[in-house]
Amino acid sequence: MNRTAVILGLVVTLQLFAAIFFLSDAAGDVAEYGLGPHLAAEASAVLALFSGILFGAWHVRTLVLRARTDETQVAAARGVLGELMRLRFAEWRLTPAEADVALFALKGCDIADIATFRGSAEGTVRAQLAKIYGKAGVHNQSSLIALFLDELIDPALHALTANKG
Repeated sequence: MNRTAVILGLVVTLQLFAAIFFLSDAAGDVAEYGLGPHLAAEASAVLALFSGILFGAWHVRTLVLRARTDETQVAAARGVLGELMRLRFAEWRLTPAEADVALFALKGCDIADIATFRGSAEGTVRAQLAKIYGKAGVHNQSSLIALFLDELIDPALHALTANKG
């Protein structure tokens, strides 16, 4: 649950306790003094608190539902991106080592970082990247990243531009 929803939930709970206090105080005042201006003020405060409670509870519910929807959409996007990468890597016939290097390149890692992560020499990574770029039909890392982003953002547009090339 996100932090805003938790904070709003706490505020709503505090409002509920305050409303119950005012309601019991108003009931005691009616029993002791009867109806009067003071009671009207307390009744207005109780109504305002209950309205705030209802609105706050509705807002917390909305935030929680929106957060769940966002989490679901992010998970789906991760799955789509992962599947797209597996498909393209297979289509380009990347070796397992090239697929690893391509994944690091797509994450934005530079040659030195990729070499460190893989325990390889920078020259080996450069050679693998050159093979990956050739198989993918691009010239550099930013073009490789753009290839995947274009396809994720608008698959129909990607299909049109791929057919022209």
